[in-house]
Amino acid sequence: MNEIGQYIKKLRKGKGLTQTQLADKLNISFQSVSKWEVGETLPDTNILLALCDELDTTVDTLLNGGIIENKRRKVIKVESIVDGFKHLAIVKDSFGEESYFYQGVVEGISAKMNFNFEDTLKENPEVLYTEVLLGYLSRGYSVDIEEAKRWIHKNKYIEEIKKRM
Repeated sequence: MNEIGQYIKKLRKGKGLTQTQLADKLNISFQSVSKWEVGETLPDTNILLALCDELDTTVDTLLNGGIIENKRRKVIKVESIVDGFKHLAIVKDSFGEESYFYQGVVEGISAKMNFNFEDTLKENPEVLYTEVLLGYLSRGYSVDIEEAKRWIHKNKYIEEIKKRM
């Protein structure tokens, strides 16, 4: 119970929620949340799905203290990923290509991904869409493969996505 409680606490704090805020979302008392987090009790079964939705996790993962993710309940849309890259272009336009802020974003992504982000975005954006999508899949999300095919046309990328689903 302690591991489950610590996992709930970690996820709650990661969402920037207080115990009271989480309790309000679930229509329960903050004392219930407190008891879960210190390992005194476990969430009632009738609240597990709502709790997991609020914390962006699965019941399997929650009940295993964050160790596994067997069921994929959240769906990521590839269009949202594409929009994210469009927003980076807006940052470039808004702050300027030479601004420290924009350069920091580009350099950070390039260093983390170990390739030139701007060149890749211009020449092969599908590889970026695929990388982000694979990250989501590794965190327990699912994707509609047909929707992915609308944005990602290279078969080797689609095959890699299918392997991770």
